[in-house]
Amino acid sequence: MTVLKNDTFLRALMRQPTEYTPVWMMRQAGRYLPEYRASRKTAGSFLSLCKNADFATEVTIQPLDRYPLLDASILFSDILTVPDAMGLGLYFEEGEGPKFERTLQQEADIQKLTVPDMAKLQYVFDAVSSIRKALGGRVPLIGFSGSPWTLATYMVEGKGGTDFLNTKKMAYARPDLLHHILETTAQTVIQYLNAQIAAGAQAVMIFDSWGGALAHNAYKEFSLNYMQKIVNGLTKTSEGKAVPSIVFTKGGGLWLEAQAEIGADALGLDWAVDIGSARQRVGDKVALQGNLDPAILLSTPAAIEREVASILASYGHGHGHIFNLGHGITQWTDPENAGAMLTAVREHSRQYHQ
Repeated sequence: MTVLKNDTFLRALMRQPTEYTPVWMMRQAGRYLPEYRASRKTAGSFLSLCKNADFATEVTIQPLDRYPLLDASILFSDILTVPDAMGLGLYFEEGEGPKFERTLQQEADIQKLTVPDMAKLQYVFDAVSSIRKALGGRVPLIGFSGSPWTLATYMVEGKGGTDFLNTKKMAYARPDLLHHILETTAQTVIQYLNAQIAAGAQAVMIFDSWGGALAHNAYKEFSLNYMQKIVNGLTKTSEGKAVPSIVFTKGGGLWLEAQAEIGADALGLDWAVDIGSARQRVGDKVALQGNLDPAILLSTPAAIEREVASILASYGHGHGHIFNLGHGITQWTDPENAGAMLTAVREHSRQYHQ
């Protein structure tokens, strides 16, 4: 593999000294970019982009070509590739997001759930290899997966963004069934992320998008417990270098101390958490990634710069901060405003690394 020209992101994840605070954006390859929209039109659908290594590579590289200040790339894919490989039949309805043809609500269907053959996800690993080659060592490549709890909500409800009542009912009435879904999914995700690492991913991230919907004790039992199993099962080194891991629970600020104990190298923060107080709470156990409200990118360059400066000041001097949004960039963001954020991070962060 080509020598990495910019390893600032990886060093920050391992809490090593850096010259500035590295930055990338969740969903940085996406609908806010006109070049992405053009590629998607050519591909014909979102899934066609994901399942074609050439298209996945093209859209992964697009933000890096537009924004030279990005310090990492992230595989272009979707968290729902995993339940799709498990036989649930993923499809997208225009304007309504992802849905599944089959759900896991009947005991017989749940008991049949098994870890799928990773060959069903070969298109993802092919994309990872293709992207690594195309990057030529510019920046590191992040692989990712959804958390077992988040994936389970889609598998039980059949779609996202619900009140999760079917999944929560199962958690309380038949926890044995939900634990079977979560355990099977966790074992799948371990194999899935390790195959991404083998294909060239240099860091991995677990997205727990819906963990914040759980009650206090339920979060630890049904979400954090399974993310810990995944972290324990991850390949820790590849190509002679450490492969850091990031865990991100949206709405998970109440449980940062517990998250810091599961063995991940970094925690993602949403915008509801003050990053300075988060740093005090977790100490030097983990790096922190975050946490600008994506809505701020709909405002003005001056407002964006103020918010960036505020987050950097809150984290303060020292290492172990990766600047990011508190969730994915919205499709209505002006690309110029995303650029203003990246410039502000680079200009304002150097003072904290002297």
